[in-house]
Amino acid sequence: MADKIIFTGTTHVKGGPDGYARSTNNVLDLALPQPHPAAENLFAAAWSACFIGALELAAGQRKIKLPASPEADTTIEVLSRDGGFVLRARLDIAVPGIDPVTARELVDTAHKICPYSKAVEGNIDIELNLV
Repeated sequence: MADKIIFTGTTHVKGGPDGYARSTNNVLDLALPQPHPAAENLFAAAWSACFIGALELAAGQRKIKLPASPEADTTIEVLSRDGGFVLRARLDIAVPGIDPVTARELVDTAHKICPYSKAVEGNIDIELNLV
């Protein structure tokens, strides 16, 4: 069976002091005079948005009505390790109005669903916290 494209995002980025990032659909238009920490912030935002969608999907699959929208604070760090650079991530996820055991299960399921989580699993250190 052929892959079916669900979503596509295309962004043009220009470096330098007049740098920017602009998506082709005009949803994103940011000045990027320095590549860091912009890259980490953009990755954190993208991963968080995807993770929240995956969490909502996980709740729907279990027929759990979320009384409030989930939220995530995601921190991406660049570390110097073994003469190179690596990433480390911490996702602090709030699932308001859901008991902690069920919320933890939804977070763990979302991590298995989210394509960003899948992309980095085993490649970077990831900490998933329920807050």
